[in-house]
Amino acid sequence: MNFNPDNFINKTVTDMQPSGIRKFFDIVAQMSDAISLGVGEPDFITPWHIREEGIYSLEKGRTYYTSNAGLLELRSEICNYIKKFDLDYSPSEALVTVGGSEAIDLAMRTVLNPGDEVIIHEPSFVCYKPCVTLAGGVPVTIETKAENEFRLTPEELLEKITPKTKMLVLSYPNNPTGATMSKEDLEKIAKIAIEKDILVLSDEIYAELTYVGKHCSIASLPQMKERTIVVNGFSKAFAMTGWRLGFALGNEKIIKAMTKVHQYAIMSSPTTSQYAAIEALKNGELSINTMVSEYDNRRKVITEGFNRMGLTCYQPKGAFYVFPCIKSTGMTSEEFCNKLLESQKVAVVPGTAFGASGEGFVRVSYAYSIKQINTALERIKLFVESL
Repeated sequence: MNFNPDNFINKTVTDMQPSGIRKFFDIVAQMSDAISLGVGEPDFITPWHIREEGIYSLEKGRTYYTSNAGLLELRSEICNYIKKFDLDYSPSEALVTVGGSEAIDLAMRTVLNPGDEVIIHEPSFVCYKPCVTLAGGVPVTIETKAENEFRLTPEELLEKITPKTKMLVLSYPNNPTGATMSKEDLEKIAKIAIEKDILVLSDEIYAELTYVGKHCSIASLPQMKERTIVVNGFSKAFAMTGWRLGFALGNEKIIKAMTKVHQYAIMSSPTTSQYAAIEALKNGELSINTMVSEYDNRRKVITEGFNRMGLTCYQPKGAFYVFPCIKSTGMTSEEFCNKLLESQKVAVVPGTAFGASGEGFVRVSYAYSIKQINTALERIKLFVESL
């Protein structure tokens, strides 16, 4: 009998769509003179003092497994660091993971039973829905509106809650829109979560990249710490994407259950990365401030650039993305991105990569140099004028 690999692949995996971000990343990688504003990765190199600590850990022969939950010293430093966002956790309520993405996956697999519903506001990061589906849950999406700066409203949330709702994924500052939620916004969501007995997964990987006011975590609000899993990490704030290190904070029983899954799937996060992260948390504040200041400048430049060429773009208050509207061109998001790449060799990501509600928008990252951003804006302007 001929071997057919399709017969051996899980149907859920077969039906899963590949990431729309990676599609354009792979194309650009083969184009020598293309400009990519597509990937959400800081253009800063990990600060030297952090790299040096990673090197030193190798020189000292620290190449062993750590405890499953992560080095106690690192978990203690995470708890000290997170106090800046008015969060109070102990090391037993912290789990070190392989990037924030693993923390999200662990939370889903630990909490969800087959058929449990998870509410996800869109546009949003590409991994939430697949993680829910792989865990046997049912994703339920809410389309947030551009006219409300993509904030989640209590009315939108209440409309989607059913007796099967178990979790709400909250993702602010938001990828791809750059939207943020104020304390007053979050208080309304928290009230519903408490009344309806819903667990919140709060993805706060861009917490440091908040340009207007101070980031507020929903877990800092009364009665919300116990029913919130906070996900954060080192990739964005410390320019440590390739180190693959994140963390989850939450109710001790839930964190212990997540650690059990982590134990069998991963064992422990990279030891070298953990030692580097301790240094990042202890002495990385200046580097964060420098990056945030630079991103803030780029944010203003790129927003003004899109608005000048007639592609409406509100100025985001967090993360390092803008989400300009391209409906005036008469093209779909996919068409716009394909034709822009073909004619001007500039790569941006279709809004639909982040959910159906992203149609009519494109995601553009400003985690690139001002020179690169300005060159890309000139090419996009030529493309729009040619239509």
